[in-house]
Amino acid sequence: MSLRLRLIRRLRRDKRGTALIEFALTAPVFLLLLMGIFDYCWQMYAQQVLQGAVSQSARLSTLEGYSDSQVALDESVLSKVRDVFKDAQVTFGRKAYESYDLVGKPEPLTDKNGNGVWDTGECFEDMNGTGSWESDRGSNGNGGAEDVVLYSASMKFNRILPVWNMLGQSQATTLRAQTVLRNQPYGNNTATRVVICNK
Repeated sequence: MSLRLRLIRRLRRDKRGTALIEFALTAPVFLLLLMGIFDYCWQMYAQQVLQGAVSQSARLSTLEGYSDSQVALDESVLSKVRDVFKDAQVTFGRKAYESYDLVGKPEPLTDKNGNGVWDTGECFEDMNGTGSWESDRGSNGNGGAEDVVLYSASMKFNRILPVWNMLGQSQATTLRAQTVLRNQPYGNNTATRVVICNK
């Protein structure tokens, strides 16, 4: 038997080093999966931080003492978010409605052609005082007494693990949180309705 055949048989029977080769093949996939799980959990945690801060501040904003202090409430949310996410960019929005069932609904109109939007020659009810028909009847701001307020915040921050690069995604991610609450009956409701008909 030749030396070459004996060497080949010996190598085929030798199991040393197989664990190292198997680890080298599976480790990158395992590490990518592990980093993906950590990245997803970090984003879930960020969502909970943002939602908790928004909910707490929104509850305060419904009280009369805080109704005019929207900037202070936004700063409260920003402070809570930046306790954990130092470089997060947070933007805020508020829309006031007369009742819960009107949140996100368009302003009423005489829809002659049935297309669901305002066209020239149709009358509409200006609910938010903009002077034009809006697909969302909410008025910007904290509203007045007994108004329903949709308070929202958007947070943009950079992901800390490099899994985003490995998956061809952007490092920056944006999360959103919102809550709907009713203002306390601390004064007169200031809702105005004006019917506008443009030819």
